[in-house]
Amino acid sequence: MDISGADIIRAVSLLGAGVAMGFGAIGPGIGEGYAAGRACEAIGRNPREAGLLTRTMLVGQAVSESTGIYALVVALLLIFVV
Repeated sequence: MDISGADIIRAVSLLGAGVAMGFGAIGPGIGEGYAAGRACEAIGRNPREAGLLTRTMLVGQAVSESTGIYALVVALLLIFVV
């Protein structure tokens, strides 16, 4: 069994894609959970403002999720381009 340089590069790029997606998903997951928790607390304190708080929370979560999408793009580039 011969392992060439191309095989090593392919293996490392797949490993890098997994690491990029793994670390790239931690931040948005924590951030979105924190935002949702704080919004639930705020709605519990002031139920009349539930619509405004929910809209603001969803915008914040969308911005937070963009980091995870960037990690997904990097992982896909490592899988299919390298």
